[in-house]
Formats: sequence, C-alpha cells, structure tokens
Amino acid sequence: MNPLKRTRPSSAPASCVLVAALLASPVLPAAPFDSMRGQVPVDSEPQAPRMANVENRDLRRERNYPMQPPTIPHKIDQYQVDLNTNKCLSCHSRRRVEESQAPMVSVTHYMDRDGNFLAEVSPRRYFCGQCHVPQTDARPLVDNTFEDVDSVLRRVRSQRGE
Repeated sequence: MNPLKRTRPSSAPASCVLVAALLASPVLPAAPFDSMRGQVPVDSEPQAPRMANVENRDLRRERNYPMQPPTIPHKIDQYQVDLNTNKCLSCHSRRRVEESQAPMVSVTHYMDRDGNFLAEVSPRRYFCGQCHVPQTDARPLVDNTFEDVDSVLRRVRSQRGE
C-alpha cells in the first residue's frame, strides 16, 4: 500500500441504506394539529379569515407602556406615504396641527440619530406605518395577560396594604 496515497472511506453503503429506508417507509397523510391555522392539515391551505374592520372613531387610545407608539385612530387605506409624499403630515406636522386639530408628531421625529433637531421630519421617522398602525376590531390571535405598569403597581400596593 502506498503511504502517500490517501484513501477515503466509502459512504456508499450507508447512503444506500438510508435511501432504501426512506423508500420503504410508508407515506402517511399529514395529520391535523391545533395551531393558529386551526384544525387544518399542514399540506392544505386554510380559508382566509375575513379582514378586520379598521376603527374610524378618531379617539386617542391609552398607551400600555412608556414610549409605545400610539395607534392610528382612523382609516388610512387611501393615504399616500412614499419617498415624495406623506399624507399623514398634511394634518400632523407642526405647521398644520393648529388648523387640523390633530396631535402633532413627537419632537423625537424631528431629531436625527445624533440628537440634533431638524427643520423637517427625520428621514428615519418619515414612514409612519413602521411604528404606528390603525386599530382594528380583530380578535387577538393568542391570549394576552399583559398588564400595564400602573395596574401592576396598584396590585402590589394593595397586596402590601398601602
């Protein structure tokens, strides 16, 4: 045997056994399981749920935690927000809020990443839908036991007898 010649162990028998095992195994239909898909098999497409209705009440919602972006209390489906136009700013920019009576966008939206104030909305805050969403009447997809910080503090104080 030549000591300079390298030999590789053959993996052919192992791969043949694997292929044979896969071919011999019975193919079982996908069993339904409980998930957000409901009782629909994985290999089937569930019927799409109805689109939720967007609330259009123009009521400010309470925020659940500090710095939570407020939800949009009205429909925005026909709003154009692109590189050249931002329909949201026609009411919410600091120049238009007196006339529109809409809340002004936060001053943080007029800051660049270094904390410098700008004359216009910062490009990184220009596309409102990145953080703000319209509120719908949709059921939650999963159960939620979230408590805002004020509720937690009230519960703790009452447990202490304060």
